[in-house]
Amino acid sequence: MTPAVKAAEKGGVRFRLHEYQHDPQAQSYGLEAAERLGLPAGQVFKTLLADVDGRTQVAMVPVDRSLDLKALARAAGGKKAAMADGALAERLTGYVLGGISPLGQKKRLPLWVDDSAGGYDTLYMSAGRRGLEIEMAPADLLALTGGRMVPLARWGAAAEAAPTSDA
Repeated sequence: MTPAVKAAEKGGVRFRLHEYQHDPQAQSYGLEAAERLGLPAGQVFKTLLADVDGRTQVAMVPVDRSLDLKALARAAGGKKAAMADGALAERLTGYVLGGISPLGQKKRLPLWVDDSAGGYDTLYMSAGRRGLEIEMAPADLLALTGGRMVPLARWGAAAEAAPTSDA
């Protein structure tokens, strides 16, 4: 059981786990999850870490979209945002890249979820390891994390410049 699953259980929210065989050669962990589980890519969210004016933030966007760093900076009340280094993301969250969950992180960081999440009854996100997704209502995710829903996603390359992007 991962810290993400423990956090969901402790929070008392309804959730479902979905497991699939992860392919170590996969180019995009998030798109792989959507494909293996037969889900629309817009309903599967990747968890990204970024630095906004010296403060680490967590952002979630659909796996088929990119994080708009300017939008994240605005949401977090900052001026400039940049993707966090992969090693830092792993150290702060306690998860490996491709398995970073917004739940059960070592250090609780501000969470921003793209507002497209509001169009779904449930979202899918990493449950703390590659090949394991957790499904829950967007409102439950926000309640568990203290997160906020804001416009963050943009169309374009699904993968960010840094490998931390597809967690």
